[in-house]
Amino acid sequence: MGREPGSYEVSAEFYDLLQAEDDRRRAERRFGHAARRATRGVLDVGAGSGIVTQVLLAASAVPVHAVEPSPAMRSLLLSRLAATRADRRARVTVHPHPLQEAGLEQVADLAVASNVVACLDPTTRREFWKHVGTALTPGGLLLFDPPPAAPPAAREHVGTLGPVRVGPDHYYAELHQGPGDGTVRTEFAYRVEREGRVLRREHETFELWPAAPALIAEELALAGLRPIRWSRSDLVAARRD
Repeated sequence: MGREPGSYEVSAEFYDLLQAEDDRRRAERRFGHAARRATRGVLDVGAGSGIVTQVLLAASAVPVHAVEPSPAMRSLLLSRLAATRADRRARVTVHPHPLQEAGLEQVADLAVASNVVACLDPTTRREFWKHVGTALTPGGLLLFDPPPAAPPAAREHVGTLGPVRVGPDHYYAELHQGPGDGTVRTEFAYRVEREGRVLRREHETFELWPAAPALIAEELALAGLRPIRWSRSDLVAARRD
């Protein structure tokens, strides 16, 4: 049986090595202040390798619910929690299912969805808002980065990760995005080099579903979530009514 597209079975190997430090600084900047103000609980939807979860645990003093359905990424999350202080680890619950199957009701006054919403097809995205609203207490805050407004016109190179050195080897990733079938196709091409010679190449593709800001705002309102900020960094804040 082949790998499912976007399952992270390829990317999990390279994720922390190439992205962890930048992701941690970004998470601290985006979510640290809100986590420090949480009084009931924090929900981390799509916890991934656990970097955001660790930031939320360090900044808060409340229970944290980490939702991560991907086995590949959840193994990184649990490894990271294993190296976390015992008192912080005691405050986190790992949910190995999608949010709609977690059965969480009014457990948090802060929900964070980092790099999640764009990965949801329109039907799943509309359901997602409802389940976030159910998990939040009245007046609770949701922070998320929205999907791209539209697909790019053509395939384009959007960045390079690395090189990161491990002994004699150098690790890289090239990122490309292009139009799919109503989606944005994001491709990660990984390679490992030693003394200028390519030892390995790996590849994984993810589909992102674009949506205009007006559509996202409409979907949020239907789920009882009121947008209160759309920042220059594209971090959206919404409150549960």
